Amino acid sequence: MAASKKRRAEPPAGILVERVQTGIRIEKRLLKVLKGLAEYHDMTLGDLLEGIVLHAFDGKHPFSEETRRRITDLKRIYQLDLDSSASHRLRERLDEAQDHSTSHRISAGRKK
Repeated sequence: MAASKKRRAEPPAGILVERVQTGIRIEKRLLKVLKGLAEYHDMTLGDLLEGIVLHAFDGKHPFSEETRRRITDLKRIYQLDLDSSASHRLRERLDEAQDHSTSHRISAGRKK
């Protein structure tokens, strides 16, 4: 009798994509939690965000119970007291928004 051979699972095929560099503004403490979570999972921030968005587009929750506990810890560490009820209601302090707008106009005026 021939010994049965175990089949090794093939790694999933990679999907070629074109990535672009983007400059987004995001709430500071939220970014710290996301960076901490990416570091915890040993992945880039971009990979983490892509995974979160793709799960959300499919109506699926992107995180395991263990990861949600880690998020709770990171939110406590970085004093992030926002939840989904804050979505679409975040506003910058007027002076910060004006400083950003002014610096943008100043740098735009410096073009050579």
